[in-house]
Formats: sequence, C-alpha cells, structure tokens
Amino acid sequence: MILQGQAALVTGGDSGIGAEVCRVLAANGARVGINYHVESTAADALCEEIHARGGEAIAVKADVSSEDEVGAMFDRFAAAFGRIDILVANAGIQIDAPVIKMSLAAWRRVLEVNLTGQFLCAREAIRRFREQAPSTVSRSIGKVICMSSVHEVIPWAGHVNYAASKGGVQLMMKSLAQEVARHRIRVNGIAPGAIATPINRPAWETPEARERLLTLIPYGRVGEPVDVARAVPWLASDESDYVIGTTLFVDGGMSLYPAFAENG
Repeated sequence: MILQGQAALVTGGDSGIGAEVCRVLAANGARVGINYHVESTAADALCEEIHARGGEAIAVKADVSSEDEVGAMFDRFAAAFGRIDILVANAGIQIDAPVIKMSLAAWRRVLEVNLTGQFLCAREAIRRFREQAPSTVSRSIGKVICMSSVHEVIPWAGHVNYAASKGGVQLMMKSLAQEVARHRIRVNGIAPGAIATPINRPAWETPEARERLLTLIPYGRVGEPVDVARAVPWLASDESDYVIGTTLFVDGGMSLYPAFAENG
C-alpha cells in the first residue's frame, strides 16, 4: 500500500494499459480517477470492480485534446478527492497509414491526443500541485508519469504520426522535469514495447502475427498490460523519490534493436 492516501488521475483509464494501471494504483492504496472519452460503460464497470475490492474510484469524462474539457476533468476530480498527487498521462491513439496516404487530419488528430493531450494534462496537474497544500503522504508535492512508447526512440515506418508524437512526449517529459524539479515535482516516463492491448490487436491476435512480432522481442513473449502497470506505483511512490526525467522502458528488450544480435 505504498500509495495510501494519495489521489491519482489516469487518462485513457478505461481500457488496455490504462485500465490495468487503475487497478494496480488502487491495489496500492491510491484513490483513482478513471478518465474516458466517449462511453462510460467500461469506466463505470472498473469503478465497481475497484469498489468491490475496497478501493475508491470515480469515472471522469474528457477529451484530453480539449483545454476546456481537461480543466473540467480536474475540477471533477478535485471535487471528489480534494487534491491530486499523481497524474498518469496515458491516453493515446493510432491512425496508421503510409506517409503518401496519410491525411493531414490523421496527422493532426494523433498529435492532438498523444502529445498535446499529455501537455494539457501535465500543465494542469503541475498548476494544481503548486496551488494545493503540501503533501503529508509524499516527499514530492506531485508526480507526473507520461506514458510513451519504444517508438520514442525506434522509427516506425507506416506510423509516422504516432512515432512523432511519442518522440515529442520524450522531450516534453524531460523538459518538464527539468523545469519543475525545483518545486519538488517529479516528472518521468514509461515506454512500453509490444503489449497485447486492443490498440494493436492485429499485431498479436493470430499465431502468424504473434510469431512475426516475437522476432522483435528478445525476451520471447508479448507483454501484458500488467507488465507496464506494475511500474507505475514505484515511479509514483517515495521509493523512486530521486528519479527525475527518466524513461523506464518496459519492452522485453525491444529497444535493444534485436536484429543486430546476429550482425555484430
């Protein structure tokens, strides 16, 4: 229960990695805000699941790319829990196409959600960290965890908008960390590799697709959402209090460029 008494908001918390992050945060004592975009069914069900296990959770609607909706989401969260200690900026989308077929709308939408959305949520969290009373349950006054991807460092043909957004997340996270560490706010990132979630189902659902994917993963298995989620409580707790501006790769070794293993 290393997060007992803390309040955590998870964007895109109603599915995939985000949902597992919510479960793990609640299991570690945090009160959890589960952000969703359109339909509340999954977020409401997750709230009920957390309540049944003795935790606290609320569902909060917002399109993270909308400045007004982000502000309203934080207001709703504050009304429920009184303060915010942790933001997990997790919401993200993919709209894939070869570059010659990629529309400007597809480029803009991915950047709006994956990068601008993280900026808007991080900015609002940092503002509120600094305005509220000092924490009595954490050495820092607030923590931001930016959910990135191995594609913040690995180019990805056919996904130029997604890779650009995650590369942007990396330097945004580091720049934020550099700027706000003096205020005792910690900003870090997590970069998942190949994780079996709905966003990338075609890459792992069939035996043939999974076999191709495994050639990119030295550890020999596709990751599960819980593999990523388990890293969050540590980064959000005092156990990592001296960790600032760091990306933790949770990728089974994918970022080691395994194709080079036989060509050294």
